[in-house]
Amino acid sequence: MKNTILVALLLVTTLIQAQDFQGMAVYESKTSTSEIMKNIGGNREITPDMKASIEERMKKMFEKTFILNFDKSASIYKEEEKLDAPGQNGGGGRMMTSMMGGGGTQYKNVKEKMYSVDKEFFGKEFLIKDSLPSYKWQMTAETKKIGEYICYKATAVVATDPTDFRNFRMRGGDKEKEEKEKAAKAKDSTDANKKTNFMQDVEQIKEKTITAWYAPEIPINQGPDKYWGLPGLILEVNDGTTIILCSKVALNVKDKAEIKAPKTGKVVTQKEYDETVTKKMEEMREMYGGQRGGGRGRGF
Repeated sequence: MKNTILVALLLVTTLIQAQDFQGMAVYESKTSTSEIMKNIGGNREITPDMKASIEERMKKMFEKTFILNFDKSASIYKEEEKLDAPGQNGGGGRMMTSMMGGGGTQYKNVKEKMYSVDKEFFGKEFLIKDSLPSYKWQMTAETKKIGEYICYKATAVVATDPTDFRNFRMRGGDKEKEEKEKAAKAKDSTDANKKTNFMQDVEQIKEKTITAWYAPEIPINQGPDKYWGLPGLILEVNDGTTIILCSKVALNVKDKAEIKAPKTGKVVTQKEYDETVTKKMEEMREMYGGQRGGGRGRGF
């Protein structure tokens, strides 16, 4: 068995060393909507029916397919293009994608240790350029099979994306939530029409522990989304809420993709983009949080 794996690894390594080598991997992304709804469940304005409706819509919205095209040193990662269903509003979907930290074409160059991604947010195009995040991977001997590949487990604690609403939760623990709910129910009926400032009741989850499974048989230092840095292609990533799982791998593909960094949009660093989005979210909080004189939002 070991000899078979060594021979396969040698063949793939030889293949990858070829000047025109390119591969492709398909990933399916799914998010546990129940976890998200648990995080926002303390909002008393959301009825059980509304909660069920939101959860069903989110489930469909979060089920996405992505394509990773890669060569020896670089990759592009992009959502598979699909036609909107009849009557579906594509604009709202694009805005939600932006608020989930996604969208655009993500380019990673592990040789130069940089990445760039083009994003549209509230009608304005941005081009984020920055250094690749450095993951302190803890590699283990634990294995499992994904497709035809033996994968090894690695974990890392990572800072969360402040522009992705999946990384937010209600402030305080369960006890505090219960106390708030009791106090809300005890309020006089004359306050029933008073709106709750939802954004003031949530906080960002600053860190998450992610689990990755990588295949040493494919000795490429790449992975889905922003993940990289393991001695093999990452075939699965789980951050406790979202799972990105590889469903297909093709090496030495004939129809080669153009693996180049995107060029369209206002050039910003990741920090500058996050600050822009956070500022806009704060503006929306002020507009829709029950304060007087909402008015139209300011531009960038």
